[in-house]
Amino acid sequence: MALPNSATITHHNNGSLYASPLTPPTLSHSSSLRLSNCRFSCSLHDHYRLRSRSSRSSPRFKGLRVRSCSVAREPLKVMISGAPASGKGTQCELIVQKFGLVHVSTGDLLRAEVSSGTEIGNKTKEFMNAGQLVPDEIVTAMVTSRLSRQDAKEKGWLLDGYPRTSSQAESLERLNIRPYIYIVLEVPDEILIDRCVGRRLDPVTGKIYHIKNFPPETEEIKARLITRPDDTEEKVKFRLKTYKQNAEAISSTYMDIMKKLDGNRQKDIVFEEVSSLLVQTEESKVEMAKLEKLKAASDVLSKVASSRQDNWRGIPTRLNNIPHSREIRNYFYDDILQATERAITNGRTRLKVEINIPELNPEMDVYRIGTLMELVRVLALSFADDGKRVKVCVQGSMGEGALAGMPLQLAGTRKILEFMDWGDHGALGTFISIGSIGANDVDEQDDVFILVAPQNAVGNCIIDDLRAMTDAAGSRPVVLVNPRLKDLPGSSGIMQTMGRDKRLEYAASFENCYFFRLLYYAGTQYPIMGALRMSYPYRYELYKRVDEPSGEKYVILATFTEKPNGEQINDAFEGKSRKQERKTSGFWGFLSGIL
Repeated sequence: MALPNSATITHHNNGSLYASPLTPPTLSHSSSLRLSNCRFSCSLHDHYRLRSRSSRSSPRFKGLRVRSCSVAREPLKVMISGAPASGKGTQCELIVQKFGLVHVSTGDLLRAEVSSGTEIGNKTKEFMNAGQLVPDEIVTAMVTSRLSRQDAKEKGWLLDGYPRTSSQAESLERLNIRPYIYIVLEVPDEILIDRCVGRRLDPVTGKIYHIKNFPPETEEIKARLITRPDDTEEKVKFRLKTYKQNAEAISSTYMDIMKKLDGNRQKDIVFEEVSSLLVQTEESKVEMAKLEKLKAASDVLSKVASSRQDNWRGIPTRLNNIPHSREIRNYFYDDILQATERAITNGRTRLKVEINIPELNPEMDVYRIGTLMELVRVLALSFADDGKRVKVCVQGSMGEGALAGMPLQLAGTRKILEFMDWGDHGALGTFISIGSIGANDVDEQDDVFILVAPQNAVGNCIIDDLRAMTDAAGSRPVVLVNPRLKDLPGSSGIMQTMGRDKRLEYAASFENCYFFRLLYYAGTQYPIMGALRMSYPYRYELYKRVDEPSGEKYVILATFTEKPNGEQINDAFEGKSRKQERKTSGFWGFLSGIL
């Protein structure tokens, strides 16, 4: 597999060195992590503090903020067509009642323009009085004018019986007026002829009856009914012929969105199918809008990352020097923050951050709870700065009675969070709140959940509480910071087997948005041999640490689409091809099993 061109990095005079091809950290002034009676020897940049909405400026991705992926429903745009007496008018009434669309009928528009005495109306009247068809350009102008009104833009529109000719359809296409769906009601000719010939008009109320299918309510109404001049069998047949010619002419324009329905059924049955199609169309447009929004966000992220790639300094060195320098800690805070923002912007909701630098590795005696708390604060304040309400959660005491307790790594963390310095703008208690892991701590106003090192303990499992919480959170992002969800022995000293597969499957459902692990000889924690890093949405990058007279540097060995296992890492360090058979033993066995 080809490796990146920039494999070596130069050493900086200040003792820090970097190597990797992704996004650079940004450094600024620092402020301390304060507790009531003590001070941690770690720091936090001012740009992570909550800033006022009017004056904030971000030294990170300028103009890029974490946003919800929810998309407002776009108003429907519908065309409906059908031969005379196909039931089109009835379906239009039902559609308007249920979906609230603006009904646009060319007949109604023509009559309204004529009665209003407008310029278009006067021209229309001249053609009608002369017994001529109204020119397409006049009808199209009326239709476009009506569709451009605010109510049609906000509610959506239902275009009834228009366009009727290919030239009219082409005119609408040129004006970028196109429906999301084109519904055609199909009814056999003999049924249509029967409907038209048997149709009667009440000249007093304008109501339409049918002598067989919909007779008048009283003899009085029946006596005054008339037959419309165009409802004779001869004229109906001519109109059907004209309709079919026109329908065939415009079908090619709307073939990809055309839905043909059997109109020779009860109106309620037909409308049930019409309604189902419109609901599906609404939902598909929402999904398309979401995808377009996510794609646009991805494009922005890619451009930003690409533009800054050449200036990025990469992984800091001297990571075995304890305590870590302020620059090292802030590098990782910023690196994790950017990866998490990218993942949430792209719609990911079940995320985990895994990082085991010495100060964040509970298996090392230099582990510092303050560094973990500071990382959590960086994430929480950044999301709060974007107007999100953040719930920071720490698991409570597990077990009952004499067996009650919690993992040593988390002891006192809730108090630390409560007494931390959360900035000068009242973030804690407004945009940020502190809770426990469980469904009861999921409130409706919460937007993002950050869970601090959730982990199982001997005899107790956090998975059930965690699952209940994510179920209650729904589509809202849940970020696990350094989770430890592997199964541990029960209080009896043996592994808990009941439901183990389900627990492991649930734990694996969280996607890494950030991963960083130092690589050592097996059984040791010195010297550092290399590092494995992944920052969403990029690949896993494997680095080898090299000592030179001028100082240490990192050389990138390989990249992986998925987290590599120990064998793959050993092969990369030995310089083997991915396809080359690996020996059963070797000098680089120190890496086996670390992942």
